[in-house]
Amino acid sequence: MPPHWPEGARLGLDHPVLAGVVGAGVRVAVVDSGVHGDHPHVGGIQGGVGFMADGRVVPDHVDQLGHGTAVAAAVREKAPAVEVYAVRVFHDELSTSARALVKAIDWATERGTRLINLSLGTPNPAHEAELAAAVARADAAGSIVVSAAEQDGRPAWPGILDDSVGVLLDWSVDRDALRLTRDHRGGAALAASGYPRPIPGIPPKKNLAGISFSVANVTGVLARVLEAEPRARRAAGLLEVVSAYAWPVSADGP
Repeated sequence: MPPHWPEGARLGLDHPVLAGVVGAGVRVAVVDSGVHGDHPHVGGIQGGVGFMADGRVVPDHVDQLGHGTAVAAAVREKAPAVEVYAVRVFHDELSTSARALVKAIDWATERGTRLINLSLGTPNPAHEAELAAAVARADAAGSIVVSAAEQDGRPAWPGILDDSVGVLLDWSVDRDALRLTRDHRGGAALAASGYPRPIPGIPPKKNLAGISFSVANVTGVLARVLEAEPRARRAAGLLEVVSAYAWPVSADGP
């Protein structure tokens, strides 16, 4: 955790430093159900891969469930210039294995992605060791895992790990901002809205929503932060930058 963590402070896209950047040069891996790159809210992807639950590699990374595409769209909304890589671990349903997640994190790390978006998490502590090893490898290489730090009110891995950026759901946070908070272990975490990118003509209550999009909204903001501060190579360093940029909710600006 950064030595100074102003819990409750806010960082939004209206911050003067973030207002002039769009995530240019930042590679983002979306580990999910795949991505439809030709969706107008996504605007193309740079590549991808798929992993089955047993760890087998498959070439198909096209989304058949819609979830990963919506996640990628939420990231691109905030950081339109990011390079998106689709890593498919969900196939027939939104469920996978820790083995597939490890393979996905390693694949994204090997390709130099700066942010690895895991709009998911497991409350099963039995998977902590293998996920912690993969997240540590990523962090050491400069690939930062952004993941849900809770599921149904319980701690979730890998977002709860110190080497990752953990995300919590907070419906009160504006979609273009994040709030500094703490996770179940007392570590630094970021809270964000659970609403995805709006779809014209579709009421928010009929759209996808939840912690998945809290993670995506945070990833989009962090992509802008990384363009502004590319020397933030690890999760701890990135959180230090966030804490330095953020200002109290009651303040008018930095």
